[in-house]
Amino acid sequence: MNTDIAVELARQALITSFVVSAPILALGFVAGVVVSIVQILTSMQDPAFNTIPRLAAFLAGALVLLPWMTERLVSYTIALFSNLKGFAR
Repeated sequence: MNTDIAVELARQALITSFVVSAPILALGFVAGVVVSIVQILTSMQDPAFNTIPRLAAFLAGALVLLPWMTERLVSYTIALFSNLKGFAR
């Protein structure tokens, strides 16, 4: 395996991890912004009020997106293992 192949493998791994994690991180960001705006409007500064909706958004996003995330990771793994012989040269 030469340097170009190793760099390409690392690039594909990073892109796949970014694509898989981005939707859940975006949901957490949106939930955090909405909760912060509600806290500003109501002047409520309870830390539990900030944490619980974000955790609920992460859980709901994980439950909804889990089949897509699993399919994406399995297709990446299959592509990686199918090219394993080419990497060994």
